[in-house]
Amino acid sequence: MKRLISMMTASMLSLSLVACAADTGKNPPGKAFAALDLTAAPLIAPQWDREYPAVSTNDFALKLSAELAESVGSDNFVCSPFSVWLPLAALVNGTDSAHKAQLLEALGAEGISESDLNEYASRTLYSLTNERMKEWDTDEYHNPLRIANAIFVDDEVTLKRSFAQKFLDFYRGATFRVDFGSQDAADAVNQWASDSTDGLITDLIQEFPPQTVAAIANAIYFSDRWTWEFHEADTKQDTFHAPDGDTTADFMLRAGEAQPYYEDERVQAMPLSFQSGGALYVIKPKDGDATGFLRSLTDDYFQEMKRGAISATGKLLLPKFELDSGLIRLSGVLQALGVPLFDADAAPLTKGVIEEDIPVWVSDAVQKAVIKVDETGTTAAAVTVVTLEGTAAMLQPTEPFEMKCDSPFVFVLAGSTGDVLFTGVVNQP
Repeated sequence: MKRLISMMTASMLSLSLVACAADTGKNPPGKAFAALDLTAAPLIAPQWDREYPAVSTNDFALKLSAELAESVGSDNFVCSPFSVWLPLAALVNGTDSAHKAQLLEALGAEGISESDLNEYASRTLYSLTNERMKEWDTDEYHNPLRIANAIFVDDEVTLKRSFAQKFLDFYRGATFRVDFGSQDAADAVNQWASDSTDGLITDLIQEFPPQTVAAIANAIYFSDRWTWEFHEADTKQDTFHAPDGDTTADFMLRAGEAQPYYEDERVQAMPLSFQSGGALYVIKPKDGDATGFLRSLTDDYFQEMKRGAISATGKLLLPKFELDSGLIRLSGVLQALGVPLFDADAAPLTKGVIEEDIPVWVSDAVQKAVIKVDETGTTAAAVTVVTLEGTAAMLQPTEPFEMKCDSPFVFVLAGSTGDVLFTGVVNQP
């Protein structure tokens, strides 16, 4: 306990929250990882004849995207709002009563209870990971979306059992013990991140601060093929009109009848469906300002585009693209959205996550996301790290359309439940 005593004397204790991608079932490397002796409740299957309290993850997703898009200018942009939402939702269970309602509101869950949010998270994970199909056919079914949660706990502190149980029951969060006083902890999280993203996200953490007491990990990894694949032989080079000047890109072609298509005075839009369900929505604003459009996009308008799509004859010319966000700073954005966990004086996570009576709050948050779109489909992954510290009217087309994405466009990747998983802007493919 001497390092814990030293930390308390220095009045600096921290808890890191990490979001990565994909449940591999592997233990991180290093010394033995002891888990709490807990049994998980089954994920909650949605009942379609029941009415549930409203939760809007898409409102949170698009507001977060809008705030982040403000800073990208003419650069490309990709993020995973859902990778941020899940860890913050889990932290509702560790937030004090004075700040819980504000956090729920920021997450698009205003007016509902902590238990309602947990049940919503469980139902969403059940649907997104297609738990019902796995129950029916465990040998044949392959889910392209993998979501995992874990908490790495320092061996000198005690994870609050009630938090651990809810994290396991509703978020499928596993528990591991590490020594944050050594490099082994960073190595363990980095290995878990790499395993969880099929090697797409590596070297996430250089080192943990010596005051770290835990790290919560949320993982998202997606890879699926199009229902209607592009023919590679039809891919041709052409000009893309980027904000910083024309450039050359490889344009994929999809042409024919019965294509879902939406158009109004602001945009052209098409959903590109995946074999497992869900779609990548490609949205081309007519004024050429994709970043500005993403800043203004609301869930109501997104739903209008989804509902208003018609079956049309035409062709889509879409450039192949591969984006890497680099490190995105989230702290200021989350505070602007009303997340109350950054208040060091109030320390809203005190005694909510660990048993020790140490004031705890969020001090930092970052994310890295990647996406690749080509003729066969889409692969995307994201990693989010949140550090906690503590001290002692549609226009219908009447003729064949042509949607050539040769200028900046927006993409929105939605899961089979309709929840927005990834958003972004392609200013230059």
